[in-house]
Amino acid sequence: MSEQPLNPSTAAAPDDASADTAPPGPTPTGSTAADEAAALRAASFERARRLRMEPRFPGGPAADPAGSHHERRIRSFQPRRSRVTTGQQDALERLWPKWGLDIDGQRVLDLAELFDGLPVVLEIGFGMGEATAQMAADDPGTGILAVDVHTPGQGNLLGLADKADSTNVRVANGDAVILLREMLAPESLDGLRVYFPDPWPKARHHKRRLIQPEFLDLVAPVLRPGAVVHCATDWEPYAEQMLEVLTAHPRFENTAADGGYAPRPAFRPLTRFEGQGLDKGHVVHDLLFARV
Repeated sequence: MSEQPLNPSTAAAPDDASADTAPPGPTPTGSTAADEAAALRAASFERARRLRMEPRFPGGPAADPAGSHHERRIRSFQPRRSRVTTGQQDALERLWPKWGLDIDGQRVLDLAELFDGLPVVLEIGFGMGEATAQMAADDPGTGILAVDVHTPGQGNLLGLADKADSTNVRVANGDAVILLREMLAPESLDGLRVYFPDPWPKARHHKRRLIQPEFLDLVAPVLRPGAVVHCATDWEPYAEQMLEVLTAHPRFENTAADGGYAPRPAFRPLTRFEGQGLDKGHVVHDLLFARV
């Protein structure tokens, strides 16, 4: 189960070469089955590349805001295109110019201006946005900078926030690593939320998991002292890795007295995705670590 639709949003990459390597080269003339298969793979790669680069909506989120084709590194997400409903498209067209921003890596955000002086928490991977919208409505005194790459989810969250008259949500489109590394000022965030990220369950894909020491190195400088990193997952091996990585990092301290997992805070809604997992016998773990 993953809150972030793969996203987000997101279809998992089939192997290590799927998202981080160049397309196969030209297929030499020949009639072998291997040559034909290589040609089909090359054509499929090119179709997928062009689809990712297509503009979405005029004035809406960019297809490739930071020019990710210029930066070759392993990512924790795999963008996918899926159907945008009429309501989601309407929300994007009406509200993106007001509440949306592209992660282009070209500027440092003024969060005080963006959120009218509210304290701001960053949420990475919000799926369809139901939990984010509820948290925003329940706590109007906190700004939520919600990051995802899934267009339907972006439109859905904007629509939900608008319906609830919540003005404390901003939706960011693109790679959260670029946002953390290049677009946030030191000690500008009051918290980080990562709920049900893709667990990348296959061993060869573990390096794609978001919660890694290098990721925390980017997170720590942009958090104010005492700000809390809150992670949640229903994938037991990933929960264990999160606990190990966060515990080992010198800039974070576990808020749980026993050094383990924390009870689910009341402010984190129980989503339908989580409910489905619980019905299947999944165990959900929350981790809350303060920046020291």
